[in-house]
Amino acid sequence: MTNFIPIFPLGIVVYPGEKVHLHIFEPRYKQLIQECSESKKPFGIPTVVNNRLQEMGTLVQLSEIVQTYDNGEMDVKTHGLKVFRVLEVIKQVPDKLYSGAIVNYPDNDEDAGNRLLMQKVISGVKELHRLLNISKDFKKPENLLQSYDVAHHAGLSLEEEYEVLGLLKEVQRQEYIKRHLQKVLPMLMEMEQLKEKVKLNGHFRNLSAFDLDIDL
Repeated sequence: MTNFIPIFPLGIVVYPGEKVHLHIFEPRYKQLIQECSESKKPFGIPTVVNNRLQEMGTLVQLSEIVQTYDNGEMDVKTHGLKVFRVLEVIKQVPDKLYSGAIVNYPDNDEDAGNRLLMQKVISGVKELHRLLNISKDFKKPENLLQSYDVAHHAGLSLEEEYEVLGLLKEVQRQEYIKRHLQKVLPMLMEMEQLKEKVKLNGHFRNLSAFDLDIDL
């Protein structure tokens, strides 16, 4: 399926199922939001990385205009629907301030993937949060969590989050996040150990003397 959608390029990655709150202040996007509110039609958020519009993005539905300010700015709620691929950007849309794009929607496997692998990912994310002293409620039972639910909370960079968006099988996304956690957790653990050493510096410690009779 190929169609035209209005686009709102942003330096973020939105995943299917994700709820995103936006503050709208530019005239072109005020127009976009107003029209989407009236038509009930979705719009696209393609990701911008290093000031470059990327190929992939997510179709989102406007859920609610929470507040409209005196100057026309708005606070809105949206939720992600599905991943799209940009085929052509239409910079000038007749009678519109905003741009658009011709897109298609690649097949995206959103099943449960590998549940054992996902459990390892969840355990890794929990350990990451413990080391960083972060508390996170995913508002879902663990057995229902998928890669899209935890990707923003695994310490990925924007570029890495975008790479996850481009993976169209759940098990691939799970494996990507698991490998990332396997890389960053040991570094954080070393930092935690270093912090503990620094805290102990200058204090009395109960240490065992080195046994000189040990064979070397």
